[in-house]
Parts: sequence; structure tokens; C-alpha cells
Amino acid sequence: MMDLVNSVLNFVVPPASLVMLAFSWPALYFINTCERMYNSFFGEDMEDKIVIITGASSGIGEQIAYEYAKKKAHLVLVARRETRLWGISENARALGAKSVVITAADVVKEADCRRFITETVNLYGRVDHLVNTASLGHTFYLEEATDTNVFPILMDINFWGNVYPTYVALPYLRQSRGRVIVNASVESWLPLPRMSLYAAAKAALVNFYETLRFEVDGDVGVTIATHGWIGTEMTGGRFMLEEGAEMQWKEEREVHASGSSVEDFAKLIVSGACRGDPYVKYPSWYDIFLLYRVFTPNVLQWTFRLLLSNQSVRKTSLIGTGRPLLESSSPRMQPIPETSSPPRQPSSESSSPRRQPLSGSSSPQHPSASPRRRMGPVPVQQD
Repeated sequence: MMDLVNSVLNFVVPPASLVMLAFSWPALYFINTCERMYNSFFGEDMEDKIVIITGASSGIGEQIAYEYAKKKAHLVLVARRETRLWGISENARALGAKSVVITAADVVKEADCRRFITETVNLYGRVDHLVNTASLGHTFYLEEATDTNVFPILMDINFWGNVYPTYVALPYLRQSRGRVIVNASVESWLPLPRMSLYAAAKAALVNFYETLRFEVDGDVGVTIATHGWIGTEMTGGRFMLEEGAEMQWKEEREVHASGSSVEDFAKLIVSGACRGDPYVKYPSWYDIFLLYRVFTPNVLQWTFRLLLSNQSVRKTSLIGTGRPLLESSSPRMQPIPETSSPPRQPSSESSSPRRQPLSGSSSPQHPSASPRRRMGPVPVQQD
């Protein structure tokens, strides 16, 4: 009997839902527009609020720091690349931040997250916004990976690197009725080649925060930001691991990055968070592909097969890098490994970032840069 009911519902519900959506869309769009206008006038004033930004050393995290600085917030910038944070902190002060403190930390380590959250509360007494932007992408086909040590690194940074700071900060965000902002990606539901592990981690991240939204029951706001192709260090073919060790995929070193503006996306994220928006999408027209995936998945699959039908030429990774790479006699050009990949977690104290206490005053001496190492294929940092 239940099988018969499900068969009928499978046939009736999808077309009926589309018809209902078509008729209700104008009213829903009008209501959503009015709500956005109201929240724009009566949104959260960030002056003197405390904002923690992880992954603030470059890309989207850096630009988000500048947007909060313009709103006169107190900033706590967190990243492993401490040398990068000094220049960003000076820029943020010049843009209007009330104070800027920096700390070197690894967000995939719960102890590091507990340290910078606790030090922030000890210094300011509260946390109002936690912005998770630490992210690590890749541009290789799964079968091309020469070292599976890369796999847990990708999953750790993209998933646990967001979960741990949120877990530690949640009690303080409840007290201030604050907000968590997470930088996700359209790849969490739109399949793109050469981004399988990145897409899987982002899908897990979105589902985690969707569930958390119900668990906190309105005491803590959750803003999930998803973006399409963004011109960051990821599209430049670079990635930073541990303490300033730059790694590049040999084929993509000379590919010039292009894509949507990181500054525009950062501005949308901060504005949406201050309005209390549950979602920030850039650009929003990507949503139409979600309907195709749910109702006509074969159309989406056929489209990608058509776009990627020419396998004789090595393409870039569909992340906005712009031009195809060199032709190869084989269907897929293999990247050139230069050394083996680093271990998942550094075992010695010297390989971890130097601990930097929170301080908004004088700047200590910059640490010396660590040696550069290379491997292939490798992930590349997005933000």
C-alpha cells in the first residue's frame, strides 16, 4: 500500500509544486523585497561590536575585514600567515576599525580555536559576529592525485576549520545574541569537475549550518554565503599550507586569474549579515541550476557533458581562470610532481605557526618566512 502511495506522490508532487511556485513567486518576491528594505534601514549597527574573522590573511577574509572596518567594529583577525595579518590590520585601522588585534592560529585545531576565542572574550568581554572564511580548494581530477595525504587536509580545513571555531564561540554568541557567518560555495550543490573533495566538504558545511540554525532556535543568527567563480588566490593557482609554504600546480602557475569581484562578494556578505539575512548568494542567478538538479538532473548532466566533451585539450578548472592550458597528446596531461606532499599535521613545534597573543597595541617583530615546498597535484587556497 505504501509503495502505491509513494508512486502516486512521485508522479503528482513535482509538477504540482512547480505550478504552485509559479503562482506564488511574485508574492514571495515582493514580500522578500519589503523585508530586505526594512532590514536595510533597521539592520544591526556594527559600531563597537566585536567581530572575529578566520582566514583573514587574504582573499574573501581580508576583504570582509575591510568591510567591517568601515562599519567601525573591533576586529580580531585570525590566520596562520601572521606576516600577512600585520599589513591587513594597518589597512583596517585606516578604514575606520575601532581596534584590530591579530593572532596566529590553525582553525583545524580545537585548542587553537579555544585560545583565540577565550582571549577575545577576556579582552573585549563578548563576541558579536564570528566570520568563518578559512577555505581550501583544489583543481585536480581525483584519479590524478599522487598523494592521498592531501585529502584529509582539504576536508579538515573546509569542514572542521569552520566547525571548531563555531563550537567554541557558540556560548558567547548566545549571550550576545550574535551571528555566525560562513563562507560556502555553489559547488556544495552544483557539481563541477576537478573539485570533488572541495564540493563534498562544502556540502557537509552547508548541511551542518542548516541544522545548527534549528538547534540554536533564534538565539544565534546564521548567515550562509555561497558564491560562484571568485577571483582569489585559488584562481591564481596558489595555495598556502602551514607557515607560509607556497605550493603551486606546475601547469597553472602562469594562468591569469579572472572572475567575479571579491570586494563585491565581501560587501554583500557583511551587508547581509547586518540585515540578518539567512543566505547571501553571489550571483543569485546560480539558483536556477538548483531547480534543474532537483527536477531534471539529466538536463544538467547533459549540459556539462556537452561543455566538457573535448577531452583532447587540457582545460582549466572551471573556476574563472580564463584560458585553456597546453595541449597534450594524451587525453589528460599529468601534473609534474616535484616533491612529496607534506604530512597532514606537523609533528614538530617549529612547523606550526608562532603563537601570537591578542594585542591591539604595539607590533612585534615579524617572523622569518619558512622555506617553500612543492608537490603535485596540489590544492590551492581560495581565501
